[in-house]
Amino acid sequence: MRGVKVPKKEAEKVRKQLLELNLLDINFKVKHQGDFVIFPVKDKIEGFEIVETTFEKAIRRPQSYREVVDIPEELFPLLPSSFDIIGDIAIIELPEELFPYGENIGKAILKVHKHIKAVFAKGSKVLGEYRVRELIHLAGEKRTETVHRENGIRLKLDVAKVYFSPRLATERMRVFEKTREGEVIFDMFAGVGPYSILLAKKAKIVFACDINPWAIRYLEENKKLNKVENVVPILGDVRKVAGQIEADRVIMNLPKFAHEFLREAITSVKRGGVIHYYGFSHEDNLFDEHIEMIERAAEELGKSVKILEKRKVRPYAPYQFNIAIDFAVF
Repeated sequence: MRGVKVPKKEAEKVRKQLLELNLLDINFKVKHQGDFVIFPVKDKIEGFEIVETTFEKAIRRPQSYREVVDIPEELFPLLPSSFDIIGDIAIIELPEELFPYGENIGKAILKVHKHIKAVFAKGSKVLGEYRVRELIHLAGEKRTETVHRENGIRLKLDVAKVYFSPRLATERMRVFEKTREGEVIFDMFAGVGPYSILLAKKAKIVFACDINPWAIRYLEENKKLNKVENVVPILGDVRKVAGQIEADRVIMNLPKFAHEFLREAITSVKRGGVIHYYGFSHEDNLFDEHIEMIERAAEELGKSVKILEKRKVRPYAPYQFNIAIDFAVF
């Protein structure tokens, strides 16, 4: 087999060149010979010493659980291409046809992703006022508590007792970057604190409300875990808290029902303050309906709004998107 022979001191530079040219054959191991390194290559290449030799077959690590999973061949098209990873727990959404093979799927995920210690399947949609879902254990450890890391913070939580989406990490950082030093922030549906703990790095104080006692318990723990003192956890209905706080910035991360709390948000923000509103929309009409509700709520309170930004956050379901609208209140 053909190889490129180079002195050891030049090996790393040449390896990068071969990769860029798509000439390095990654199916075989690089060979070491005294003070030289021999790279397996797919084709002839000018400017290098070419040798004929034998190479050991490389043991290629699978990149996806779908490469190693044991299920009937006709069901392969039904395998999800992705799943949520929260801390060291994986949560996958399986169609009904794949549930009989759930254990095999869970074991395949553990085999490929060594940092994952437990795998669960979504057993229901997000339900109830606590926004939690039933989880079905597939493989690995039988525990639902973990520590998730994102945006330089750590969040302890129980995936069976609180709502948390790792897919919003980029959106949370976007809001953090817009936050100014010394702001008063009202996180209306705080959960375990992914917004609150992050924004506390800039804010003067963060009022973090949630109706789920488990969320508030973990939020208290996450304050200690991240050494932030300026987060005030509030257990209770946000309707009873609204109006008692005068915030520079309000977070409304409750996409399914945020429109029902617009009056509460608007009465809790200072003149010129910003509200980050989240909702769900069909792709045919992403923003108009939500903006109409925002403007109507403001008008009923004798106020006006200015839309600052509107964006798609992520796909939510077929033809459905999680959307964000930032607006200022005057």
